[in-house]
Amino acid sequence: MGAGVSGLDASKNLSASSSPGLGDVPENCISSIFTHLDPPQICKLAMLNRTFHGASTADFVWEIKLPLNYDYLVKKILDENPQNLCKKQIYARLCLANRFDNGTKEAWLDKSSGKLCLAISTKALKITGIDDRRYWNHIPTEESRFHTVAYLQQIWWFEVIGEFEFQFPPGTYCLFFRLQLGKASKRFGRRICNLEQIHGWNIKPVRFQVSTSNGQQSISECYLSQPGNWVHYHAGDFVVENPLTPMKIKFSMMQIDCTHTKGGLCVDSVLIYPSEFRERLKKF
Repeated sequence: MGAGVSGLDASKNLSASSSPGLGDVPENCISSIFTHLDPPQICKLAMLNRTFHGASTADFVWEIKLPLNYDYLVKKILDENPQNLCKKQIYARLCLANRFDNGTKEAWLDKSSGKLCLAISTKALKITGIDDRRYWNHIPTEESRFHTVAYLQQIWWFEVIGEFEFQFPPGTYCLFFRLQLGKASKRFGRRICNLEQIHGWNIKPVRFQVSTSNGQQSISECYLSQPGNWVHYHAGDFVVENPLTPMKIKFSMMQIDCTHTKGGLCVDSVLIYPSEFRERLKKF
């Protein structure tokens, strides 16, 4: 009877050792499941075991997560040949904040959705009087992704113009100017904001304008507000249908009523975000 019991135990152990586990699922099946998940979910599951990690590297998993014109983005933003990178590498690299055009622009993909976001430095914009230190100064700051902002002391004719040609992935995009009334600095480790030079912005509104090479145009006006805080001012929207055709975007903000001066304004950058991310900018 003892032999019978020991034989039964042995068969149980054999059955337990031969039972299927996660590592026995074919990689291609796991990869197919991964195509229905968000990239952060894929990366978490890839840490389970070697099989899941191998499945997470399949090109077809990541190609559908990438923008349709990812070849152009790799060449333009990363300055590399997309044929030399696997699709997972391309996605990971594009999700980083990548500088291009001599460091005056920055682009990245949203990690969860793969949507493209762009930032344009003030050094890539045409600003009236920017070279005259009586009016403008470039101020280094940790509060800007480009580590510098343009600060307006005082001017009669306020005008900032930008122009940018790019092959955007399909979608609707919003364009914002990131501005702050007042000049921020740190004192004894604490943030302080000098509001003394703020004037003229409550007399007339600032006009924002966005136009595209295919005829889209939007104009809006608003008064600048919330001194001491960075505010994203919505200038307009545009729609991209063909990702293979370059689109030229022109944008501006101006307050050119010369009956009064205006000053005390920091201009940080221009942001171009997918329209579904518009609410995110209200939190910053």
